[in-house]
Amino acid sequence: MTTQSAPPPTREDYASTAAYQRSWYWYDWANSAFVTTTATVLFGPYLTAVATEAACPDLPEGATCTNDLSVMGLPVDPGSLHPYTVALSTFIGAILLIFVGAIADRTKRPARLLGLFAGIGAVAASLMYFVQGTNWALGVVLLTIASISLGASLVVYDALLVRITHPDDRDKVSSRGWALGYLGGGLLLAVNFLMLSNEDAFGGTANAVRISMLMAGLWWGLFTLIPVLGMWQLRGVERPVVASRAGVVGGSLRQLADTFRHLVTLKQTLLFLVAYMFFNDGIQTVIGQSSLYGTAELGFPETTMLTLFLMVQFVAFGGALLFGRVARRYGAWRSVLVGLGMWVLVIVAAYFVPERATGALFALGVGIGLVLGGTQALSRSLYSQLVPRDREAEFFSLYQALERGTSWFGAVIFGVVHQVTDSYRPAIVALVVFFLLGGALLSRVDMRRGIREAGNEMPAVV
Repeated sequence: MTTQSAPPPTREDYASTAAYQRSWYWYDWANSAFVTTTATVLFGPYLTAVATEAACPDLPEGATCTNDLSVMGLPVDPGSLHPYTVALSTFIGAILLIFVGAIADRTKRPARLLGLFAGIGAVAASLMYFVQGTNWALGVVLLTIASISLGASLVVYDALLVRITHPDDRDKVSSRGWALGYLGGGLLLAVNFLMLSNEDAFGGTANAVRISMLMAGLWWGLFTLIPVLGMWQLRGVERPVVASRAGVVGGSLRQLADTFRHLVTLKQTLLFLVAYMFFNDGIQTVIGQSSLYGTAELGFPETTMLTLFLMVQFVAFGGALLFGRVARRYGAWRSVLVGLGMWVLVIVAAYFVPERATGALFALGVGIGLVLGGTQALSRSLYSQLVPRDREAEFFSLYQALERGTSWFGAVIFGVVHQVTDSYRPAIVALVVFFLLGGALLSRVDMRRGIREAGNEMPAVV
C-alpha cells in the first residue's frame, strides 16, 4: 500500500538548499581524483605490467609476452586482464546497485550513506599501494571493490541533485559539479605527473605510481568529508513506501519490484535509459581504456599520457561549463545529441593517430576534453527531469547500474577484439556502434512527454 506524496516543492523551498548545493559540488571533486589518476590513467597500464611479469618472468625489455595467465582455470592474455577486470566489476555492480537505490530511499540521513560507500571505496583505492611484483589478483579485487563502492556512492549523490535543485537549475548545477570534478582531478594529476617525471626520487616508476594511487585514495576519502558534513542534517523525504513493515532488506526488495513496475509505465524514461545504456557504454570504455591504448598501441610513455590526461582534465573543465551554457539556451537533450556526434568523430580520429605522433595525440585530447564533461553532466541533469519525485535514489540506482554496470559489454568487446586481432586500433573503433545506437534512441525520446509522465515541473528550456 502506498502513501500520498507531499506537494511539489516551490521555488522558495529550493532556494533554502543553496548551502547544500555548495557542499554537494565537492563530491565530484573528491571522487574524480580516483577516477582520473587511478582508474583512467595509472592502474590499467600498471596492472598490465604486473600481470605481464606474472605470466612472463624476466621478459627482456621490448619483447612481447606470449604466455597467458590462468584465471580460475581460464587462459587470459595479460594485455586483456584490465578490460576483463573492468567488465567483472561493472557486471557485479549492475546487480548490486539496483538494490542500493531502494535502501537509500529508505534512509533518513542520505549523506551518511554517501559517506559509508565513499569510505569503503577510498580504503580500497588506498590499498592499491600494496599491488606490486606479480600480485595481479590483489589489484583485481581492489579495483572491483573500489568501482562498486564508487557507483553506490554516486547513486546517493545523484539523487540528492533532484532534492536540492530546482528543475530550471539542474543543468547548471550538474555542469558545475562535473567541472569542479575535472578541476580537482586535474590538480592531483598534475602533482602525480611531477612525481613520475622525477621517479628516481621515489625509488623508480613503479613506486611513484603506487604512491600516486595511495594519494588518490586518500584524496577521495578526505574531501568526501565536505559534502557529508555539509549535508549531514539533510533528511530523506516522505515518499511512497511499499510494505513499510517489511524491514530494510525485505522492504527494499519489494520497493525495488515496485520501482520496475513503475518504470514500465514511464515510456520515455525507459527509452532514455536504454539509449543511455548504449552511449554511456562507449564513453566509459573509451575513458577506461584510453591510457592502455596510448601506451600499448601508440607507443607513448606513461609521462606523455599523464600530460595528455592533465590537459584533458582542464579542457573538460571548460567543456562542462560550455555545454551547461549551451543547454540553458538550446536544451540539454539537443546538446547531448550534438555531443554524441562529436564522440563519433573523436573515435574515428583516434583510429588514425599515427604511432608516437604527439601533435595528433594532443589534438585528439582537446576534442575528448570538450565533449567529455558536457555529455556526462547533461545526461545526469537530463535524466533527473524524468525521475518521479520522492523516488530519486531508486531511479538513479538504475541510472548508475547502467553507467557503471553495463560498460562491461564495451570492455569485453574491447578486450576480445584485441585478443583476436592483437591490436587496440580495431578495438577502439569498434566502440563507434555504441554512440550511433545511443544517439538514434535518444533522438526518439520525447522529453516534454516524459517530464509530464513523471509528474515533474516543466523547466523553461527542455
